[in-house]
Amino acid sequence: MATTQPIRNKQHIREMSEYYLHKGQIRNYVLIVMGLYTALRISDLLSLTWDNVYDFENERLKTHIEIVEKKTGKPKLIALNINVNDALTTHIHTAQRGAFLFENPRTGRAISRIQAYRITRAAAEALRFPERVSCHSLRKTLGYHAWKSGVEVPVIMEIYNHSSLAATRRYLGVTQDYKDAVYLNLNLTA
Repeated sequence: MATTQPIRNKQHIREMSEYYLHKGQIRNYVLIVMGLYTALRISDLLSLTWDNVYDFENERLKTHIEIVEKKTGKPKLIALNINVNDALTTHIHTAQRGAFLFENPRTGRAISRIQAYRITRAAAEALRFPERVSCHSLRKTLGYHAWKSGVEVPVIMEIYNHSSLAATRRYLGVTQDYKDAVYLNLNLTA
């Protein structure tokens, strides 16, 4: 089985994040955007309720998501950037205290991991992405682009709550091509 990779092409990220918006499927649009910009595991993303992102008392979006990760049991505080805020604002008409953010309207529960995978794969296939894209690709994409823009790896490790550099390196998709570029492009005497 092939390992999923981050979405490296920024045009692909833009297309992916807008795919369901153009189709009028707002819940799916928000799923993709939040997957890209929060780096949450799909199990944590699907467990989010409106209470996690919306302050009903003051009638406004929260500035951060506070959760305890299911896999690690570690607390996580995530700032919600403008892309997430815009997506949530588009989706706010469905806000009900306690309701799941990514709700299956037939059951009133969160959509399943399989459904989230289908949503993600359908967009990537419709857009004809060359890379294998899954829900986990969304999580990996934030770290990859943070790393490419100069964010230090220890910070990215903290974002992912990784305890080893090896795990973060796999997430970032460090391949032989990147290592070759270091050898070929570095000039220590210039």
